[in-house]
Amino acid sequence: MWPHELDEFESAHIAPADADHGEAWYFVFARGELIVKSVAGAPTPITADDFRWFDMEVEQKHFLGHYEGRSCFALAAKGKPAEGFQSIGLRNLLGRTKASLFYLAGRAQQVIDWSQSHQFCGRCGERMQHHQQDRAMTCPSCRLISYPRLSPSIIVLVTRGDEILLARNANWPQGMYSTLAGFVEAGESIEQTLHREVFEEVGLRVKNLKYFGSQSWPFPNSLMLGFHAEYDGGDIVCQAEEIADAQWFTIDNLPQTPPKTAISGWLIHEFIEQHNA
Repeated sequence: MWPHELDEFESAHIAPADADHGEAWYFVFARGELIVKSVAGAPTPITADDFRWFDMEVEQKHFLGHYEGRSCFALAAKGKPAEGFQSIGLRNLLGRTKASLFYLAGRAQQVIDWSQSHQFCGRCGERMQHHQQDRAMTCPSCRLISYPRLSPSIIVLVTRGDEILLARNANWPQGMYSTLAGFVEAGESIEQTLHREVFEEVGLRVKNLKYFGSQSWPFPNSLMLGFHAEYDGGDIVCQAEEIADAQWFTIDNLPQTPPKTAISGWLIHEFIEQHNA
């Protein structure tokens, strides 16, 4: 099993009086991209001291908690960073920085996106207010409470003996294959979602589901629940306009697959390790 990368993170939404000091990390997003600096060639969050040199207007600021004793904040801002800093998309952090920093940046972006999209009550239209105890928005009129949204989804590696099933999404580059995945629908259990998604996407039945692990995936707010499952029957029939191709592969003839920074890569790597044991 893969280690938890945020064991040293203490989540909170109310900042202590001394939290916003010069060495605090600022996860600043402008136009959807994170502002970072380069430390030993790796993208690194900026500090509060760094941000003081920026000609930027802060639109939102949220306390996230502490990571390894350091205060962390999420900021939405307008303007340009100071010279020597750069803006990058979250996907460009994958494999270029510590996994823990990727998850923290993903948490920051999700909090900002949630706050920006819940300025007004979805039930009565009143302007929302920040909840006093929880990370939530509350309506002073109808009392609706809105928490940050999470969209649970399954991701599964289907195996058949020494073969694994990999598929290529219709929107992916030629040659890139991955595991099957799909969002949980209202009223479903995770297991029901897995069976439905596999059958919808490739026309196969599976058995012996085994939970593997999970990963926060902030594109935009997914929680990926990973499984291994065994083939139980059927022929591959790709879902029209969704799956361009799906095939059985052995570890000796694998196509291009996601890196181990993504849970799909973890699932594939785990199968390879077990096969070679």
